[in-house]
Amino acid sequence: MTLDMQAAITALDDVIAGEPVDPDRIFVTGLSMGGAATWEVAMRLPERIAAAVPVCGRSETQYAHLARDVPLWVFHGDADTVIPVECSQKMVAAVREAGGNPKYTELRGVGHDAWTSAYHNQEMIAWLFQQKRN
Repeated sequence: MTLDMQAAITALDDVIAGEPVDPDRIFVTGLSMGGAATWEVAMRLPERIAAAVPVCGRSETQYAHLARDVPLWVFHGDADTVIPVECSQKMVAAVREAGGNPKYTELRGVGHDAWTSAYHNQEMIAWLFQQKRN
């Protein structure tokens, strides 16, 4: 676990300790490098989060099985020249192969700015707020 991720988890723990936060409704999302971090949290801390939404992120498929029980909705533009769409396709396939059921939205004609569509997707927002950690 990187120093940055440890710092983010410490910050999260501080907020949970000091604010009225439902620890069963912790969601993680990020785009690009933050999408990669979202995958990392889903794989390293699946017991801590209720759902994850990686947007145009990449990660290591050999660890995808660790996120199989996390509700996931993955977004990626098929015209992304920064992080190829195959990165998300392979992660989604690996999670499915491990028994998970991630949702996947591939945005036709969209480049690296997949987050505009993802974060304006009212169906995803409604889905996200329906999730609760078991």
